[in-house]
Amino acid sequence: MKTIIAIATLPFFFVSCAQQSLTGDTYSRSEAGQAQTVREGRITSIRYVKIEGGNTAGMILGGVAGGVLGNQIGGGSGRTLATVGGAGLGAVAGSHAQQSMGSRQGIEVQVHLDGGGSLSVTQEVNPRESFSEGDRVRVLGDGGRTRITH
Repeated sequence: MKTIIAIATLPFFFVSCAQQSLTGDTYSRSEAGQAQTVREGRITSIRYVKIEGGNTAGMILGGVAGGVLGNQIGGGSGRTLATVGGAGLGAVAGSHAQQSMGSRQGIEVQVHLDGGGSLSVTQEVNPRESFSEGDRVRVLGDGGRTRITH
């Protein structure tokens, strides 16, 4: 039974690792066909940043797996201690694993808008599109996600 539970959690772990792209040229299915506001401007500064991955699903799944494995050890109060310890260690390991797998290289782009004002957008680095200070860009937004593109 415990083996079945451990095996049953594996698909959820792999699904939790799949992340939506944060580049300026990638759209989700629900974003396709939606109107966006377009503003134009000039890049005034660029800074490379790290976009960290989430860790909740990895923590939960690691805790479950660690608890199941810890429950295999000992008997009585020793088993309880091993289960709790395994769950704790599994949660920490799962959290770190998901966070490191989900981290991406990002770029923070500050734009001075033609109509006045400035804004800054952080998005995933896209090898198909590079930015430099002084570039003319479009700022696309729908009230939720904002992108910068040429």
